[in-house]
Amino acid sequence: MINEWEEFCAYTGTVSYTASKKSDTTWLGRFTFATILEFEGMARILTVLARGYLFHGKDGAVISGDPHDRVDHARRALCAWCSVPEDGKRVRGKEWQFQTDFSELHPEFPELVDADGVGWFLCHVLRAADFMLTHPEKVRSTSLKYAEVIQSKFAAAWRSKVMQYQIPIFAPQTKGAWTLRFDDVLADALELGPLRREGPELPPELTEKVTTALPKEIPSEVVCTLIRYYLANRQDDCEYSTPRASIQYKKASFLSGILSIALSRVSKCVYGSFWAFCSTCARNSGVI
Repeated sequence: MINEWEEFCAYTGTVSYTASKKSDTTWLGRFTFATILEFEGMARILTVLARGYLFHGKDGAVISGDPHDRVDHARRALCAWCSVPEDGKRVRGKEWQFQTDFSELHPEFPELVDADGVGWFLCHVLRAADFMLTHPEKVRSTSLKYAEVIQSKFAAAWRSKVMQYQIPIFAPQTKGAWTLRFDDVLADALELGPLRREGPELPPELTEKVTTALPKEIPSEVVCTLIRYYLANRQDDCEYSTPRASIQYKKASFLSGILSIALSRVSKCVYGSFWAFCSTCARNSGVI
């Protein structure tokens, strides 16, 4: 979230399907079950992917020139990453039934889609499900219950989603009302620009203040990471920074505990107050 290039690499590289214990979710990569089952956070994920292919070379260096000239390249990359083999039900020639198998993009994006049309995301999700079924002793029961559902139903659900992503912005009737499309993703990517490689560092005095203020059960490094997240993502015209759906911590209880403590230390008990708290901490320490 702070190092966006690192995030991009996590969405396109190799995932380690291992776990040292049940609480270890290395095999999920940067994803959550909310993303896999409900597709939460896909706008963020697809935008990071689009920015990577619009603005960066394979080594991460920013490419010179007009990124608008690479929009088609970025769109093909999104299609490759999302690729799902056809189920045989699509009627070819029907404009409203969009293609989902992009195996023809394998030569251009071998890291995103294989020769059979299985895209990176589908491949990862199925491998994660296979890991759960193969190593049930290393997976929590609350996670294991999703494995067979994913294996049997995920491809069809993802295929439907990929069709929706391709609907044009100006499509007539209700089919143009979907909230996320490749067109939206590419527009956002052009607006946001190159991926961030490094986030702001906190001065030692701020880190010390945070450590002193928090109870021992809340790790200060987690709070400091959230403050760095705020500084990296705050808007110029607003002191708040909206949390993204793909914020992840190994223990979600940390985040809820941090929010409860932070909210108790500011006057307005609203969700955004935590980010105002971060802003105050950073401003008082001269970071902003």
